[in-house]
Amino acid sequence: MRSSLELLQNELQGELLSDSLSTAIYATDASVYRELPLAVAYPKNNSDLKKIVHFCNEHQVSLIPRAAGTSLAGQCVGSGIVVDISKYMTKIFDFDPENGTITVQPGVIRDDMNREISNSGWFFGPNTSTSNRAMIGGMVGNNSSGTTSIKYGVTRDKVLEMHTLLSDGNEVVFSEISSQEFQEKMKLDSLEGKIYRTIFEELSNEATQLEIQKEFPKPEIHRRNTGYAIDVLLTSEIFSDNDKKFNMCDLLCGSEGTLAFATQIKLKLDKLPPKKSVMVAAHFSSIEACLNTVEPVMNHSLFTCEMMDKTILDRTKSNLKYQKNRFFLQGDPMAVLLLELNDHSEEDLNIQLDNLLKTLEIETESYANSILRNEEANLALELRKAGLGLLGNIVGDKKTVACIEDTAVALPDLADYISEFTEIMKTHRQNAVYYAHAGAGELHLRPILNLKASEDVQLFKTITQEVAGLVKKYRGSMSGEHGDGRVRAEFIEYMIGPKNYEILKRIKQVFDPKGIFNPGKIIDAPPMETFLRYKPDRKEPKIKTLMDFSDSMGILRATEQCNGSGDCRKSAASGGTMCPSYRATRNEKDTTRARANALREFLTNSEKRNKFDHEELKEVFDFCISCKGCRSECPSNVDAAALKAEFEYNYQKANGSSLRTKLFAHNNRLNGLASVASGIYNFICTNAVVSSVLKKTMGIAPKRSLPKLSKKSLRKIIASGEINLLPENSIKTVYLFVDEFTNYLDVEIGLDTINLLVKLNYEVKIVEHPESGRAYISKGFLDEAKKLANKNIEIFKDLISEKTPLIGIEPSAILGFRDEYLRLASDKTTTQKLTENVLLIDEFLQMEIKKGNIIPSQFTSEAKTVKLHGHCHQKALSEIKATFDLLNLPKNYKVTIIPSGCCGMAGSFGYEKEHYEVSMNIGEQTLFPTIRKASEATIIAANGTSCRHQIKDGAQRQALHPVSILVKAIL
Repeated sequence: MRSSLELLQNELQGELLSDSLSTAIYATDASVYRELPLAVAYPKNNSDLKKIVHFCNEHQVSLIPRAAGTSLAGQCVGSGIVVDISKYMTKIFDFDPENGTITVQPGVIRDDMNREISNSGWFFGPNTSTSNRAMIGGMVGNNSSGTTSIKYGVTRDKVLEMHTLLSDGNEVVFSEISSQEFQEKMKLDSLEGKIYRTIFEELSNEATQLEIQKEFPKPEIHRRNTGYAIDVLLTSEIFSDNDKKFNMCDLLCGSEGTLAFATQIKLKLDKLPPKKSVMVAAHFSSIEACLNTVEPVMNHSLFTCEMMDKTILDRTKSNLKYQKNRFFLQGDPMAVLLLELNDHSEEDLNIQLDNLLKTLEIETESYANSILRNEEANLALELRKAGLGLLGNIVGDKKTVACIEDTAVALPDLADYISEFTEIMKTHRQNAVYYAHAGAGELHLRPILNLKASEDVQLFKTITQEVAGLVKKYRGSMSGEHGDGRVRAEFIEYMIGPKNYEILKRIKQVFDPKGIFNPGKIIDAPPMETFLRYKPDRKEPKIKTLMDFSDSMGILRATEQCNGSGDCRKSAASGGTMCPSYRATRNEKDTTRARANALREFLTNSEKRNKFDHEELKEVFDFCISCKGCRSECPSNVDAAALKAEFEYNYQKANGSSLRTKLFAHNNRLNGLASVASGIYNFICTNAVVSSVLKKTMGIAPKRSLPKLSKKSLRKIIASGEINLLPENSIKTVYLFVDEFTNYLDVEIGLDTINLLVKLNYEVKIVEHPESGRAYISKGFLDEAKKLANKNIEIFKDLISEKTPLIGIEPSAILGFRDEYLRLASDKTTTQKLTENVLLIDEFLQMEIKKGNIIPSQFTSEAKTVKLHGHCHQKALSEIKATFDLLNLPKNYKVTIIPSGCCGMAGSFGYEKEHYEVSMNIGEQTLFPTIRKASEATIIAANGTSCRHQIKDGAQRQALHPVSILVKAIL
């Protein structure tokens, strides 16, 4: 097979990968399943897809379509060729604003598409929690719905036309056709004609139609995906008295890639909702009270009716990003309903709001109703959308398991259904997690199980069987929007009856006679408890680490926190920082998910004594730039930067370190030595011929400029008494951390910082202390980093308090106290206490502004425009608003935050020749173009030394540290 795969690779314009790293990271999706594929393909066009289809037919190999890989039911897991359309099949072909339609390739991201047409008044309504990375092909495959389905319907309602490849490799277009056109299709002497004939033969019998209507979920449940949608086909004029035209897309939508491969999709769009909106967050003391509220509030014209329970809300307390979104919560509710209203008129909107509040007050048991407007409502919805990922940050082996999380019933049945469901959970001693599209009758209900234990694996199946019986009792849908895949397909025959199931089998057979399209999903699925991610009752691997991963019960469980939700795959246009290298390469291996999955795979299955000693792990971490975006943006709290540092430390134990790595790791020592002859050093760095030789010798990118050393270090200037540290009227004393970058490279910024603080009446104290260890951490030299962490903790532990905080200039240095030091330092209690009073200079000044100790009248009234780029570590571990606030101190300074992610430099990453192109690509996504458009008079602000260097090289502009801007503005 290996030689055949090589032949196929040579024929493709895209890529075909069968190495152990690629198959490992594609062995899972967002479900509980794992199966190593034969290979992974990135097709560039339809020609590539045809070749793959023919290969699969010839070699009896399965083809598994994959978009963002966020499937919860195992749809993207299989042993054949995983075909990833997310990299190349991303074009928007046609947008028709007159008729409100758009035609796209399947790899187009839902939110990106909506941004492209945002000025037209149209948008694509279905809105999944994964909408910033979910692709149209995946949404069609699963018939996705999301938070807005009560107003805009489901994906099936929007699909007008699909260009597809059938299992024989032929291209066929499916769209709306009349009865006459249907008859013509049946006459075709082709697979397409056979498909139409089979559909007609199977569904035209009256007894068959009655059986379908009797056994399928109630038609008023609009979120239903049980099996193939033959019940929807019955509503066309071919099989009923309706005048609705027949469209095979109704069947293909929700078929999970088991019938045909979509290459182009035409969608019907919706008019953008009214801009005026308000949200009510209704609080409840019980799940029952919350669910009993759904039916009465749905009598109002709601755009959203979403539910979160206490389990999810509690998960947000420890998440750096989402804990800020808890502002609207009152007390400690067991459940919250988010109810959104929209209107064109503010007056009419307020009337709607008053009526809704009256219903809540009179007909429900809500104990508090928070009213949210504008951005507040968006933040609350972000909390709800993060629910799935947040569930993954439960520490330990017990996790919320997707198996019964997709059930939907008719609204009148909802309260009774949940009451009986709760009894099932109690029987099995389960405190289930409830988060839901409550207004659509769909609740994402999850048991908490340890699928590493055979006892819980059995319970996994038992609970699913019992809930299937309950859903059938209410004629609900076992699959509301997440699909059948592997986890629920086993129960389709039971849910719709054996006669109807046989029809589905015959439909699958005619579409795909050799069974190459995503086998084992929907039809003839293996038992739901097979092919699980973990081998039950395994002996848990013990992995020794230098860094402390006890917050996750060890590094292996830290990797297992990743549930595959794929938040790390969002595009640059979606904002945030996480996985800048993925945004540049669009390769799955460059995501946090891939890094966690690969590390889990090898730590679990490696036979080596040093389980980190694998080239595959070196490759998967190679483009991780330790931006720490995942530290706050990953709902499951996967910390790839920490994982990478520990990996590099252990990998280098077995393989050593290159000269370049050692030089970068020890750069502070080298700068100290070079500073003795800074003039000679700077000549070497700036002379074209000499620096070219140096770069080539060290493996530095030829186009990258080298930083110059200051003539005198900051510490030497301070020691000489050339700068005053004591103001005339001190209001507070602060300790300044003289980081290694400021000391030798950015001395002027250090002087500006001291001058600013003194002019603002703060006494500055400086003590002897070692470097932060940032370079050692980033290069995996953890023994050295640990020594530095312990020494710094020992020096500052008795000096630092709320009254005398430690403040730092360079984010990557000072914020290490609040991040890596907690994993490195020997005395965790002392470290934790110290970090409470370790602040970035931006944070300190913001706090003093709020106290009234710093006021705008102390600064110039001159007007200036400032564009601010925030450091990744600040975004992850603090917030950029602190810098924004202090730059707004001068009353006529107009400050805007550049919506950039990482700058791309990331310490030594951007210097290294093999990383230079990706480094600059990251900068080109948002940062460089924004700066180039800015006028020469606009001040560019950046508080990171790497960021300023990257801006200089990539946009040919000098960026200033915020303190340098303020010290010039002070009166």
